[in-house]
Amino acid sequence: MQEAAIRQAPEFAVFRRLAVELPVAAYARPALLGFHLRYVLEARFLAARGVRPALAEAAAARVAAQFVLAEAGMLSADDKAALPGWVRVMGAEISPGPVTIAQNFSITPGQAELLHACWPYLGTAEALLETGGDIRLARDPMSALNGYGCSHRPRPWAITFASSTASSCSERGYMAADTARLSATAALLRGTAPGRVVVSCVEVARRGIAKAFGITAGERVILAASGTDTELLALALTHLAGRDQPVLNILIAPEETGRGVPLAARGRHFAVDTALGHDVTFEAPVAGFRPDTDVTSILLREPSGAVRPLAVVEAEIEAALAAGIAAGWFVILHGLDLSKTGLLAPSPGFLAHLRAVYGDAFDIVVDACQGRLSANAIRAYLNLRAVVLITGSKFFTGPPFAGAALLPQAVAARLQTGLLPEGLAAYFNRAEFPADAACAENLPTGGNYGLALRWQAALAEIKALLRIIPARRAAIIQGFGSAARKAIAAQPGLGLLEAPPIARTDGDEEWERLRSIFTFSLQAPHEPARCLTPAEARNVYMWLNTDLSALLPEDAAIAARICHIGQPVPLAQPRGEGQMGALRVSAGARLISGEPSHRALGPKARLGREFADLALVFEKIGLILRHWERLVAANPAPAYRPVRVRDKVSVK
Repeated sequence: MQEAAIRQAPEFAVFRRLAVELPVAAYARPALLGFHLRYVLEARFLAARGVRPALAEAAAARVAAQFVLAEAGMLSADDKAALPGWVRVMGAEISPGPVTIAQNFSITPGQAELLHACWPYLGTAEALLETGGDIRLARDPMSALNGYGCSHRPRPWAITFASSTASSCSERGYMAADTARLSATAALLRGTAPGRVVVSCVEVARRGIAKAFGITAGERVILAASGTDTELLALALTHLAGRDQPVLNILIAPEETGRGVPLAARGRHFAVDTALGHDVTFEAPVAGFRPDTDVTSILLREPSGAVRPLAVVEAEIEAALAAGIAAGWFVILHGLDLSKTGLLAPSPGFLAHLRAVYGDAFDIVVDACQGRLSANAIRAYLNLRAVVLITGSKFFTGPPFAGAALLPQAVAARLQTGLLPEGLAAYFNRAEFPADAACAENLPTGGNYGLALRWQAALAEIKALLRIIPARRAAIIQGFGSAARKAIAAQPGLGLLEAPPIARTDGDEEWERLRSIFTFSLQAPHEPARCLTPAEARNVYMWLNTDLSALLPEDAAIAARICHIGQPVPLAQPRGEGQMGALRVSAGARLISGEPSHRALGPKARLGREFADLALVFEKIGLILRHWERLVAANPAPAYRPVRVRDKVSVK
């Protein structure tokens, strides 16, 4: 028997206090060593926490099976043939049933029944992180990436400046989620009811969010699968306000928030399925919402694409608010902090003015889903009796689909009255609402386990960020801005889209006043008189996230690097009709706190590497534009790993 040297393997760092031995046969096939390690380590961990050894081994088999099946594309036929016969059975999404489980392991019928009952809550962290979201979270089996081009498994070889859209899970986030998963798994296998375990996980996440953002007594936190789900929730809160009035939802630049926001703001389904797995009809009304709900939008850009003056935008906002109130509507006024391209409107000071003039005749909902603000700024919004919508998956770089609504005391009091629209039962469980929320009694019992784990990953990133003093955060973001401007200017055909200063109040921190999203246009190489369209820009976005070394071998060092940035935003063509697709690079919390995979580097060397990687992103964009026709013909697709990683070609 040989002892596994696991202390230096970051993917098993959560088990770092365990010493295990593997059978000699485990070393016969190096490609399967990770499978054997995962199996033995998981079983040992669970047994050390009171799970009966045979049951621990059977549960560990499910995790090991999912783990190796995710790696199946990297295995040879001989490697696959050497796997235990139970891999396919235990790696299946649906339980094979207690009889089949018992046939594969030396466990009692009762233990097999327990595994069968707990099946949806057992598995790898990455598999569970993918649950509890709608179709946007689904992983493409070919690429092992979701619709945002990222993975719930750490992807440290990827250059990532995608926090304006979504990021792959870091090692830090993965470890936090996996630690929570292991504790929950041990509790399940000791006999605690699944519903109780999941509700506890959701409550732990809620407490973590409340602590991170300074939520006080009387205020409340509601979890939601995504930022768009929080918009549906914000509308539902008006139904608890005791006002029998039609609702007018004033949105700020919905084209720069999320495609589903205008639908959610009307109480309509914004996808073809929901976070809880219900099939729904896109754009159809969600049951129970007022049909007399209307939406009006305030634009932040002129038809030319130029940013409108903030004073003009705020005057238009006040006119719409005053007209809505006068016409008998109950108005929800949205504030945007920030948009996809880093715009803020209206200013916090202007919201304070509106609250002083119009009192409680309207609701304020602040879309802060980008997360590029401090707890002090959130406190200022809550003091205006505003509902603040946040996510852990943009600036904070947690896994996608981690949303929450922070309720001020005045709005939180509504949770004690009435019932939520019945259609919300397709989107929320009871546990996503506070325990004292009487309005949520018509929601399904239990909680969203995947959502709770995603928030654990995000909270790990938030805690790491909070350990960095604000002055240091500001210095790093300033350095990022200088590097981004220099890198964009160095590439012919790219144009930086300037943005106005972020209008915050005197009590806010310097770093949140700084620009951290840099949006740029791309000249079409085949038609230089225009910029790339949104569809063409999406090709660039996808190809950046792809190992192109096989197609561009003459530039393999750059072409092989995987680069993940923000999705294109449709904006007006600077010259002529139609739209262009503007791409984005952004500073995220990990740039400030440090990628765990860079832990061996000193602060100066680490940032030097980050900014060099940023320059490489734009070098690869230039490479893509120079070889446009060749890439259009090949249309390569991204993947979790570089395609030639086994040949040690594409990763430095």
